[in-house]
Amino acid sequence: MRAVDVIQKKRNGEELGRDEIAFLIDGYTRGDVPDYQASAFAMAVFFRGMTAAETVALTESMMRTGEILDLSELPGPRVDKHSTGGVGDKTSLVLAPLAAACGAYVPMISGRGLGHTGGTLDKLESIPGFRVGLSLREFRDTLRRCGLGLIGQTPEIAPADRKLYALRDVTATVESLPLIAASIMSKKMAEGIDALVLDVKTGDGAFMKSFEDSKALAEAMVRIGRGMGKKVSALITDMEQPLGRAVGNALEVKESVETLQGRGPKDLESLSLELAAWMLHLAGLTTGLEAARARVRDALASGAGLRKFQEVIALQGGDPAVGDDTARLPRARETVELRAEAEGQVAGIACRSVGHAAMLLGAGRETVDSRIDPAVGVVLHKKVGDPVRRGESLMTVHVNDRSRLEEATQRLRQAVRVAREAPAAAPLVRLVLDR
Repeated sequence: MRAVDVIQKKRNGEELGRDEIAFLIDGYTRGDVPDYQASAFAMAVFFRGMTAAETVALTESMMRTGEILDLSELPGPRVDKHSTGGVGDKTSLVLAPLAAACGAYVPMISGRGLGHTGGTLDKLESIPGFRVGLSLREFRDTLRRCGLGLIGQTPEIAPADRKLYALRDVTATVESLPLIAASIMSKKMAEGIDALVLDVKTGDGAFMKSFEDSKALAEAMVRIGRGMGKKVSALITDMEQPLGRAVGNALEVKESVETLQGRGPKDLESLSLELAAWMLHLAGLTTGLEAARARVRDALASGAGLRKFQEVIALQGGDPAVGDDTARLPRARETVELRAEAEGQVAGIACRSVGHAAMLLGAGRETVDSRIDPAVGVVLHKKVGDPVRRGESLMTVHVNDRSRLEEATQRLRQAVRVAREAPAAAPLVRLVLDR
């Protein structure tokens, strides 16, 4: 078999077999297939697409280039959640401990933020001492001890994905639905899980801005997961405005702790509870979805979720006292209030602009090598539909470097639209794919 023949077949719009896809992916990972041929393959997929069977085969081939975690020794169902990312999207910090407190094992392998979206690892690393770089042995031990582990992708997990993603980034082939879906699912399927809940964002702050594109991605990932024998459902959720009120790493940890204490923003609490309920439901821990919802609400009300979060923080080297006193988290040297210049109702918040402003302050990365300032960010005091008076604070900007402030505040001022009347906010959960 030759790589050029596989590329030509896909270029001509023909369906590739599992062995052909595995040959190309294995060869590229080993270095036998050069970058220029892998680039040609990615571009052929970009223009010709892939069938459902091809996409499953691509995902399996990428997954099998690395270690597949064997967590069968854990005495309970293993389930995870994956989000396609957004602004203020901190649900993992709330739902993972809630699900673990209800008896699920949650082996969560997360990513870092890039551009306007935040990353779970960056948020966790704002907790003093917290280690996301556990070895796989340490990860398994943490899971055994508390039912929850929160780490970054290791070199052993789906190395083909890391190599192929870097190539796609410089060959204009990032926006390919089969390649996106296979990239996400190859890592998730390597976690040794039984079930997966997908939170696919849609709207201005999402990776996929249109509902149709978000739905297509969700459907592709659900097909892959089920094609690989896993229980997978997807929720398409709204990202037309930031989730919760905090955008920025330590600020989002603080808000997550407050949510686990039962006093967080209602949108964050509601979505976290719903996603956690789906995790329990797919894991088979309850007799139905309503029972799962009741169980996670109980875990929140009793404080079991917060205690589980503190437990995993301690096991991963962090300061569990942040669960009682969020003042122990990094704090910016200065805060600046942005006040309303008109009266009315908040008619819209440009989600992507808020994310970019937080990045400019230092909360996110412009490039993969950018350093993160854990303390900076934005806290919104108004959301879509809220009434606002002239001179009232719309948001508080947390800043350490004043040279970054002007451009960030300019973006933030432009992000909030005040009108006489506001449209009704979109529902948080736009669609559930469960069939």
